[in-house]
This record gives sequence, structure tokens and C-alpha cells, in this order.
Amino acid sequence: MVKIFHNPNCGTSRNTLALIRNSGVEPEVVFYLETPPSKEELKKVIADMSIPVRDVLRQKGTPYKELDLGNPQWSDEELLDFMMAHPILINRPIVATSIGTKLCRPSEAVLDILVDPQRSAFTKEDGEVVINEKGQRV
Repeated sequence: MVKIFHNPNCGTSRNTLALIRNSGVEPEVVFYLETPPSKEELKKVIADMSIPVRDVLRQKGTPYKELDLGNPQWSDEELLDFMMAHPILINRPIVATSIGTKLCRPSEAVLDILVDPQRSAFTKEDGEVVINEKGQRV
């Protein structure tokens, strides 16, 4: 089972989804801006990644600065509440597989947690070759 918290307007998220599909897997796609995870699910995902809550906050194109989220006064619980109120603050894409859960920035970070190998060559939207014609990481 593979699950991706996906934003179709994000190139990194689109590339990550394409890499998952290039391994022959059709993941569960969660359009988290439309259907955000519950606070408990988000806490679990962050715990599974073993990273601080702050590392999941997206700054660019969000109300991060307006909400003063860089201020150390905010507890993890409060930051999670902000993410629940403004799902755009959840950095993406986050992918969960049987091997692990990871914030996949850059998109090829997903290769570390995919069970199945890449089936064919893959080039990112910006033209960067990630997988060669033998299905191997470049």
C-alpha cells in the first residue's frame, strides 16, 4: 500500500506521483487541500517520518509569515492546529509505504521508500533525468 498526500498544482508532488506510478503502483491519492488529514493522522504521519513538526510547515505560498509561525513560541500542538486550519501549510508531498513515510522533497526521495523498482526511464517535468532506460537511478 502506498499513500501520497498530493497537491496537483505542485510540480514536486506531480513528479513524485509519477515516480510511484512508474514503479507499477497506483497509490491512494489524498488531495489534502480538499480533504485534509485529521490532526491525529497528521501527528502519526509526522511521527512516522521522525522529523519535527516544524519541518512539515510549508512557508512559500502560505500564511506562514502572516501567522508568525517562525516564532518559537508556538508549541507542536499549536502548529498542528494551524495546519488543520490552513492545510496549505502542510508541506508536500508526503508518501507512506510499507517501508516508511517520507516528505519527498526532492521528488526522487520517494525512491528510498518504494518496494517495487522503476519500470522505465523517468524524466522530471523540468527535464532532469532521474531514472535511465534500464530503470536505474541516475
